Amino acid sequence: MARPSPATGGTQAQGDAIVAVPLRHPWRISIAVVLVFLLALFIVDASQRPDYGWAEVGKYLFDRRISQAAWVTLTLTIYAMFGAIVLGLLLAIMRLSPNPVVKSIAWLYLWIFRGTPVYVQLVFWGIVALIYPVFTIGIPFMTPWITIPNDVFTNLFITAVIGLALNEAAYMSEIVRAGLLSVDEGQEEASTALAMSWGQTMRYVVIPQAMKIIIPPTGNEVISMLKTTSLVAAIPLSIDLYGVSRGISAVTFTPVPLLIVASIWYLLFTSVLMVGQHFIEKRFSRGTGRRQAGPASESDPGAAAVTAAPTGNDLGGKG
Repeated sequence: MARPSPATGGTQAQGDAIVAVPLRHPWRISIAVVLVFLLALFIVDASQRPDYGWAEVGKYLFDRRISQAAWVTLTLTIYAMFGAIVLGLLLAIMRLSPNPVVKSIAWLYLWIFRGTPVYVQLVFWGIVALIYPVFTIGIPFMTPWITIPNDVFTNLFITAVIGLALNEAAYMSEIVRAGLLSVDEGQEEASTALAMSWGQTMRYVVIPQAMKIIIPPTGNEVISMLKTTSLVAAIPLSIDLYGVSRGISAVTFTPVPLLIVASIWYLLFTSVLMVGQHFIEKRFSRGTGRRQAGPASESDPGAAAVTAAPTGNDLGGKG
């Protein structure tokens, strides 16, 4: 049945497509133009100011000392995050344990390491070798049975890794715990009904669904850890990117160019990490994204293209 067409006064078939007029946003273009103009002004002004020392920036950007320090910073990040993820997973399991003693120990750990600044913690780990020159095992007020020299905390690199990992583990445990709790209990019950073991349930059912919740904040924590490594000067460790840049600037009396050099390297690393995080999130979010509306079928040109609503499978099997 035909209906009147408001544009021509005639009739319009039901199968005719509706012409949609895009909504205009003039303020968006205006704001974008203003921001680009201000950015251009800043770039032109900065390029003419001698205090930035662009010649020094180019001189030290790929200096061997800077590149080696950048590698140390990257190594610190990898080791510290690996330890934090492993310990964070253990703490998350302890928080979910029905044992009140185990749960209390995990809660106490989180209370201490989340309640004190990471800089203060690194200062403490830096002087542990002075407080405990040796580790002893035995009965108090009696001759110790075993005496072990404190060689671990005399290595500043290892001390930095331990300090950063212990602090980050407190935050990773909450991220992992939130991811595990996001999986519906019915998933575990269904796995048990299928005679799957606890390990199989965690590997094939719980963890794949929890990863969609765990990965985005974990990627942010990795980027944050990369920048937090600049605080290892509190130990004191001065072979990282910021420490070496600061040392060179103290000799050349050019702090601003060396800060720019360090910032460029940090931006390079974080950019690579952000790209990697994007693809990892895309890999683990398959089946949960919104479906784009497709074109109408050629056999039925009047059929409306609709966006499919998420089903139980789209929500990771929850239905």
